Amino acid sequence: MTDAASLPYRRNVGAMLFNHRGQILIGRRTDQPGAGGPLSEGVWQCPQGGIDAGEEPEQAVLREVHEEIGTDRVEILAAHPQWLTYDLPAALVGKVLGGRYRGQTQKWFALRFTGTDADIRLDAHQPAEFDAWQWIDLATLPEHNVGFKRDIYLTLVRDFAPYAQPRG
Repeated sequence: MTDAASLPYRRNVGAMLFNHRGQILIGRRTDQPGAGGPLSEGVWQCPQGGIDAGEEPEQAVLREVHEEIGTDRVEILAAHPQWLTYDLPAALVGKVLGGRYRGQTQKWFALRFTGTDADIRLDAHQPAEFDAWQWIDLATLPEHNVGFKRDIYLTLVRDFAPYAQPRG
């Protein structure tokens, strides 16, 4: 068993992508139980991923959005003022994230989606991170199965609420 306290946190970015109705995009993870089934099943999250060596968080979030949902039709609205950190559940320490991290410290961004639904392509990069996606109201995010990242999403629902307004 790996001692979590001896492991560092992985630097990561997250993207809360807002459409013109003020809704956010979530995707269902392909590597979790429930993938491939009805939309009511599985583990859902916003696009996110690691920061590469020499990469700024702003570059990383745009790259991750392109890799995970196949579009570059986004613009950064704001960055969360703090890095948000979570620990992996004990059963996952030493098994996920290459077995090298105790969790992640994340820089989150609010982004505006400037495209149409047809611009979202989950198959643009392989292996695909998500097998399904949907637009939801920001306030309902914690009601979806977001797993052990729930506390971070509660913070983001509160702090990114000003971006959840419909626009013309």
